Amino acid sequence: MELKNYIAKVMDYPKEGIVFRDITPLMADGPAYHESVKQLVDYARELQVDVIVGPEARGFIVGCPVAYELEIGFAPVRKKGKLPRPTVDVDYELEYGTATLTMHEDAIKPGQRVLITDDLLATGGTIKASIDLVEKLGGVVVGCAFLIELVDLNGKEKLAGYDYKALMQY
Repeated sequence: MELKNYIAKVMDYPKEGIVFRDITPLMADGPAYHESVKQLVDYARELQVDVIVGPEARGFIVGCPVAYELEIGFAPVRKKGKLPRPTVDVDYELEYGTATLTMHEDAIKPGQRVLITDDLLATGGTIKASIDLVEKLGGVVVGCAFLIELVDLNGKEKLAGYDYKALMQY
């Protein structure tokens, strides 16, 4: 199955000059969504992961079905102020300014093997911040998995030293 057939190309969104890769047609097609999850599950099995981590919100869409299929836990990465119990935080750079991501301080146990999932690897900032959170908690990031990698944005540079898989590249 050619998964790229299920990715919509939206010109000039969210601003002029940007080509947005929309995963909602993939999610709307049962067999295509199933195939993408299956490929990520296979990758997670190879890595012998203990827990899946995903940044909001599309990391949830990608990671939760993988965790469900593997019968392991899922730990969310959220924006500051969105989690109700004590958290660990990490600040990271945005195009204009900084943002803060958080995880519950008990979300990862020391030594757990973690796969971080998201829909897209672009500049790598969110994923690197997610890696930093997991490592603050003592987890071992054994891989990162994405539906799409935007190769020209060089996000993989921020993942140097980490294994990663992208099902599609643009």
